[in-house]
Amino acid sequence: MRTIAALLLMGACVLSHAETPSQIEQAYVAEAAARQPGFTPNAGRGKDFFHQHFGINDKMPACTTCHTDNPLAPGQHAVTGKAIRPLAVAANGERFTDPTKVEKWFGRNCKEVVGRPCSAAEKADFIAYMNGKL
Repeated sequence: MRTIAALLLMGACVLSHAETPSQIEQAYVAEAAARQPGFTPNAGRGKDFFHQHFGINDKMPACTTCHTDNPLAPGQHAVTGKAIRPLAVAANGERFTDPTKVEKWFGRNCKEVVGRPCSAAEKADFIAYMNGKL
């Protein structure tokens, strides 16, 4: 149990010092591996997660509701109408470079769309997909 706690703390420390999408992805990988030994991120799972319809929110049943089916394209918030820059790192170099913003948006969007906090494994897979493995 102490080992898992130490690995989770290490993942949190790594995330707080991450500055690139790959570093942020690796912080989530470390956290996921502490819970699931041998975890490896998978862009295919990230793609499936991005396109999945969770259906807990009628106005925002999936990530694609606001972000479109193509993460390289800009989107628009389904409720507010606010423009949203592309999610894919290839189209928006600022994505997944600020750990505080990444956690803020995962927290908010997972709650509103998925209906629960996203796991570290889901976050790692999602970033793997958005980080060029489209």
